[in-house]
Amino acid sequence: MKPGCTIIGNVHGRPEKRDELLALLQSFIGPTRAEEGCIEYQLHVSAEDPNAFMFYENWASRAILEQHIAMPYIQPLIARQDELLSRPVEIVHYEMLAPLQAVRVPE
Repeated sequence: MKPGCTIIGNVHGRPEKRDELLALLQSFIGPTRAEEGCIEYQLHVSAEDPNAFMFYENWASRAILEQHIAMPYIQPLIARQDELLSRPVEIVHYEMLAPLQAVRVPE
């Protein structure tokens, strides 16, 4: 299976708001993963910059992604972006060229 929409979203927080931003971003994980059409939703933090976060997301379609962005629990980030972020969220759309593969984790 290949997702219909893959994105990478980069979020750069203000250092003095890091803890608040991190808590908000982490609050998105459970509800997002429960959304119909969410194939994969991962939150990362930069190994070099503790205020730089990255979302890696796979969705069934771009229309479903647009529905996700409009969800009520995402709106606090949008409403408070000037306060919490040092620059606007950067979203880059990709098309996956190979089917998803299960990852093997050593025991």
